[in-house]
Amino acid sequence: MPALSEILVMILLGVGGLFCLLAAAGILLLPDVYTRMQAASKAVTFGATTIVLAAALHFGDAGVVARCLLVCVFLFVTIPAASHLIARAAYRAREPLAPETMIDELAEHTDRRR
Repeated sequence: MPALSEILVMILLGVGGLFCLLAAAGILLLPDVYTRMQAASKAVTFGATTIVLAAALHFGDAGVVARCLLVCVFLFVTIPAASHLIARAAYRAREPLAPETMIDELAEHTDRRR
């Protein structure tokens, strides 16, 4: 019979793997770069964080736990910033919006010629 911590590690790994799988599906199935980027950044942030937390729980050493928590903080800081920069660059490069997009609220506030 596995211990409670081993069961929690398996659950965290399963949830993390599921969210990473959903991110991959979103990248393949969504219509434009903006929705693909949003699916990837949100799902991968949560998926990778749960996998890293599973590693921290599995090893349990204070040094490993500290490094895993730093990795989680790094993920939460860098992934949203990177996705914002990708979206901004795509918009300025005139990457087309999905046909389902009804309103481009950013068009009146930015000059896409830069």
